[in-house]
Amino acid sequence: MIRTTRTLTAACFLAAALTLGGCAAQVGPVEVTRFSAADAPGLGSGVIRVDPANPQDASSLEFRTYAAAVAQELAKVGYRQALPGEAVANPQVAVLSVERRSYQPGRERSPVSVGVGGSTGSYGSGLGLGLGINLAGKPQEQVETRMQVMIKDRPGGRTIWEGRAAFTVGSKAPVAQTSLGAAKMAEALFKGFPGKSGETILVK
Repeated sequence: MIRTTRTLTAACFLAAALTLGGCAAQVGPVEVTRFSAADAPGLGSGVIRVDPANPQDASSLEFRTYAAAVAQELAKVGYRQALPGEAVANPQVAVLSVERRSYQPGRERSPVSVGVGGSTGSYGSGLGLGLGINLAGKPQEQVETRMQVMIKDRPGGRTIWEGRAAFTVGSKAPVAQTSLGAAKMAEALFKGFPGKSGETILVK
């Protein structure tokens, strides 16, 4: 469950990015891995809805921001949302989970989730954290975001596609805010959909 007071800050960053033509949103590449079922009828077509992996996130403003970004990319690859009042039998479902963690380079990563659908506990070995550190001062706090989307067929609920995306950015960067980070991650995750199953790519 998200608890945040930075919604206005996120909106300001979004407006600034639009004004600057996206220049402020330059970050490192997003690491993306996709998996597809060998027989996936209807993948990339028909009606789909976006559901949270954790039902408690459904009312979260941050989750809805990520869900809207995913829905926009799903529309680009051929899906559509149900129209108001439209009864759709057995639509596909995109199950979305997002986890955000902050950490200080040179220290263990924070065990406390600061984003959507997170869980306690730490992960990652911290390899390479010494790269790019300014020894003259305290390194900038980093924010790591991971997104996972599983597209499930109905009525059986079988997963026919799964995508995972991850990127790390300084906490002061505009894309560390939900409004910009969500759009960037969703765009990277669905780039070249459905992608080569099992292949990991870096999307700049």
